[in-house]
Parts: sequence; C-alpha cells; structure tokens
Amino acid sequence: MFTEPEKRISKKALKVWRISGGIKAAVSWGLAAIVIFLIHIFNGPIWISVMLSILVLIETYILIFTFPSLKWQRWRYEVREEEIELQEGIFIVKRTLVPMIRIQHVDTVQGPILRKYHLASVIVSTAATSHQIPALEESEAEELRQSISTLAKVADEDV
Repeated sequence: MFTEPEKRISKKALKVWRISGGIKAAVSWGLAAIVIFLIHIFNGPIWISVMLSILVLIETYILIFTFPSLKWQRWRYEVREEEIELQEGIFIVKRTLVPMIRIQHVDTVQGPILRKYHLASVIVSTAATSHQIPALEESEAEELRQSISTLAKVADEDV
C-alpha cells in the first residue's frame, strides 16, 4: 500500500466544521418543525412527527460530531517539487496528485467562520479543475500559497 501524505490540516478545522454542521442541522430542524406543524394541523399520524424528530436528531449528531472528526482524520496533503498530493474522504478515500506543471494559479480564501479561528484555505487551480486544501493556519496557508506559486513557476520555466 502507498504511504499517506504526511501533513495535516489545522485541528481548529474540527471547530469550523462543527459550526458548519450546526448551521446545517439548524436548517434541518427548521424544516422538520414546519413539516411537524403541518402534520398536526391536518391531523396526521403522530408517529411521523416522532420519526422525523428522531431522524433529525441522528442527522444533527452525525453532522456535528461524527463527520468532522472522520473528515479531519482523513484530510492530509503534501507539497513536493513535482506535485501536490491530496487525500480526503470519509467513506471513500480520494487521493489526488496535481502536477506542478499544470498549476495556473494559487489562491487563499477565508470566510467568516475561518476568519474567526484565524484559518484560511488554499485553492490550487489548473486548466481543468480546482483543488482545495481547507482550514490551514493563516500563516501556513500564506507560506503554502507562496511555495506552490514558486514551485509552479519553476516547473513552468523548465518546459
């Protein structure tokens, strides 16, 4: 079996993903409340309301606790002179190699939740796709952006 990439994203990513999961769960609870309200207005069976509440409760647990932990454990990356290797996935682990020669530009992005925890994501763009390394410390993301940009220029000049 191949060795995994060595670098991990920030442990603070767990907090960010849990907050994001909480927001998604809140939306689910809002929709479930509307459905339950309509069921009771139209004298629907109570078991549907109970089952819907249980399902949303399970979804909440999964979105806030299970998925962020599994996602963080799997997410790894490594930047080498010739390529960037990414590994991600919860149930299906996806490993990607991005050749430096294919990289067109590198960005850092930071939404409000990432900004609160001093994190940023690095997006590496090629002609066909974009690849994201999420939730890195701000300084690490900036260094990585500069490093990849420099390596991509060097790879571009060698052609």
